[in-house]
Amino acid sequence: QVQLAESGGGLVQAGGSLRLSCAASGLTFSSYAMGWFRQAPGKEREFVAGIIRSGGITYYADSVKGRFTISRDNARNLVYLQMNSVKPEDTAVYYCAAQRTYSNSYNYADKRGYEYWGQGTQVIVSS
Repeated sequence: QVQLAESGGGLVQAGGSLRLSCAASGLTFSSYAMGWFRQAPGKEREFVAGIIRSGGITYYADSVKGRFTISRDNARNLVYLQMNSVKPEDTAVYYCAAQRTYSNSYNYADKRGYEYWGQGTQVIVSS
């Protein structure tokens, strides 16, 4: 079956960096667009970053643009989220998600379009 497993979360000071990883199995990874979402306590799950199947196009929420970078390694079935200059408001559980796509045009920010989700990894940013 399809599994997405996030890792790399933890406690980091404001201004620091963290890299999250998501290992995918049970699917043809290169056929899926990938996304990172996050959910803070008492809030809705929100889009953070997305990347098309080939990795050639990326998308970001305004709140993380210029600080976070999404990338993928299709040979190893991995997707990453490099988080730099983190802020306390980045504190959340971070989830990776997979969406089967047939073109580069898709609704990357809508969580309802993603078929598979990981269990999440906690990120806490201290001030």
